[in-house]
Amino acid sequence: MRYAQGGGLTDERRSFREKLRMEAAARFALGDENPVIAHDLRVSVRSVQRWRRAWSQDGPRALASRGPASLPLLSDELFAVLERELAKGPVAHGWPDQTWTLSRIKTLIGRRFHKSYTVQGVAALLKRHGWSCQVPARRAIERDENLVAGWVKETWPSVEGPWRRSTPGSSPRTRPDSR
Repeated sequence: MRYAQGGGLTDERRSFREKLRMEAAARFALGDENPVIAHDLRVSVRSVQRWRRAWSQDGPRALASRGPASLPLLSDELFAVLERELAKGPVAHGWPDQTWTLSRIKTLIGRRFHKSYTVQGVAALLKRHGWSCQVPARRAIERDENLVAGWVKETWPSVEGPWRRSTPGSSPRTRPDSR
């Protein structure tokens, strides 16, 4: 089974799946048919066939969970070091402003720990450790409301363009005064 965005089974889900496989193994010993087992356990017949083949070769131990597919690149100890580095701020690591982005954190991990993460992997790593996306709660100190209002009134309409077409559309005219 494949999981998008670097996901995988949680420990609870992995133990639940192992319990299903062990229940299937007990049913194999009783001589139940694959479709009946699949229906009762609410899994595909294909999975039951695969489990039966493994069970017949190596017994119930073949159906035991082997743990997560891969271990995380950053251990809990290394993530604690990463948190301390993030607390120093982006400027301390050479970026011009105080904004942490996933791309910057990815680069920091590469520089500091010599580990390669994808941007999605960094997002999953942070989420797994209780971090979340943050949006500034206040406006920038440098913001000039008069300049913003002038830009909205003068510049934005020319950038946005007219709402109506200046030429006739492709639909038939329904009224004489329509374009």
